[in-house]
This record gives sequence, structure tokens and C-alpha cells, in this order.
Amino acid sequence: MEKILIVDDSILQAAQLKSILEDEYEVTTAHTAEEGLSLASAESYSLILLDVVMPGMDGFTLLKKLQEEIITQNVPVILITSLTDIENEQYGLILGAVDYVTKPFHPLIIKARVNTHVKLYQYRRQIERQSMTDQLTGIANRRQYENYCLTKWSEAVRLQVPFTICMFDIDRFKVYNDTFGHPAGDKVISAVARKASAHLNRSTDFLARYGGEEFVGILMGDSSDKAFAHLKKIRQEIENLHIPHDPSVSQWVTVSIGGVTVIPQWGSSYASYLKIADTMLYDAKKNGRNRVIWADEKMKQLYEK
Repeated sequence: MEKILIVDDSILQAAQLKSILEDEYEVTTAHTAEEGLSLASAESYSLILLDVVMPGMDGFTLLKKLQEEIITQNVPVILITSLTDIENEQYGLILGAVDYVTKPFHPLIIKARVNTHVKLYQYRRQIERQSMTDQLTGIANRRQYENYCLTKWSEAVRLQVPFTICMFDIDRFKVYNDTFGHPAGDKVISAVARKASAHLNRSTDFLARYGGEEFVGILMGDSSDKAFAHLKKIRQEIENLHIPHDPSVSQWVTVSIGGVTVIPQWGSSYASYLKIADTMLYDAKKNGRNRVIWADEKMKQLYEK
């Protein structure tokens, strides 16, 4: 059920709006702009109904703050107000409201407008998810990864927690494609993505298709030893799929993995550690493939084999 937030200093009007909508939506009410801002930042809502005239911070000011916050700036806001002049309606729409309803309102009109904007929001989210998803594997694509990695890097800097970057590459994939054909190669890429994502499924884990047969993963909070052990298990699980390779190069499809774990400091560069992970991947392939090579917090290399 989609969530809606009502922000109105009138307890009676907030209750009236809630009664109109609660059969179809999960409705939360707030009676001050400050409480509304706090709730909107803490929860995920599909729509906010916002009264304009409130004591202290008014609805226009709250709307500005919602538009400034990354978490809430894309949530549609309908302004509900007794102000009927064109100037105020225009001002609200310029600030970013999706609609403007004047009092007294009719329940059927409220329902119709809420339903319309919730559906539009759902559709927009669906399009955004599709644009961030790799169509072949169903995991995150390069675009989503580039948005995610720097956000999480900044979070790790602020919290001072270990941050892991790892890169996967399917071994001798060109040979596989040349031998079995590109449709079979696509199936291998999908199988590797499924197996890896099944083991990188915590809220602090992230996996994306980086390009071609290469993947990139991010883990937060794990020490280098723990991350190294986890990725060794993933490598083994992929080998255990027993997908036949060209026997002239390998019995089974395997992956090489390189990674680095660091507690990032202020001013440190994510890109520089991504290069270290890529170097570890290069070393894994140079040292025989089907193995994991890691750089720990002191930049000491850990070898699987």
C-alpha cells in the first residue's frame, strides 16, 4: 500500500483528509511543518498533502525545504489552502508543487487528484528503476553504480567504517563466446550475476554490471579478512556452477576477483581505490585466473592460492 503524508495544523482537517484516503492508502498525519519535515525525511512517501497557512513555518517554506532535500525532492506535493488568489497558486507551482487545491474541497476531487499523482509517481519510479537496471542480468547497471559508489564512499568517510571495492571478470570470456556463441555467453553473464548477487544481498552490499563480462561490488562494514573470505566463497560458488568451458582453456567457467578494503579518510579519492581493486584483478588474472587477490587496510596483498 502506497504511503501518503498529510501536513496540516488543523487536527479536524487532517482527520477529514485521512478519512477520505485511508481506504486506499497508508496515511500519516503531522500537525506542524517541522514534524512534517522530520517524517518526510525518515519515511518513503508517494505523495504529500500540505497545508499552506500554518503557524511558524508555513507550507511554502516547508515545500522549499522538501525540494532542497535529496530524499524528498522527488516526492510530489499537493498544496491545500484557503488562499484562492492566482499569485499564491502560481507561487506554489513555481516552488515545485504538482497541484493546488483550494478549500473547501470535495472528497471526490481530493481522491481523483491524489490517485492521479500517485500513479504518475509510481510510473516515474518504474522508469527510473528500469534506467538503473542492467537489462540482461537484472542487477544494477553502470549508471546506478556511478550514482551509488560516491554516495556510499562519503557515508563511509563520515562514519569511519571499512569500505570494500571488488571487481570480477569472467575468465577467458572471449574464447567462450567464440566457441559457444554470444547467446550462450549472455546466459553465462546472467548466471554469474545471479550467483554473485545471491551472496551479496545484505543492505550494505551492492553489485553492478560494470561492462561486458565485468562486475563491480561494494561492501560496507566488513574487515579485509572478512571481505576476502566472502569473495573467495563467491568465486568458488561460481566455479561450482560447472558451466562447461572450451576444454582447450578450462574445464569450467570461472571468475577472477580483485579487491581492496580501506577505512576512507577525508580527502581520499574513491577513484584511486577503484584503480587498486582493478590492479588486484589484473594480478589475479596474471597469476593464473580463478582466484581472489586482495589489498587489505595496510595495502598488504592477500592471495587465495
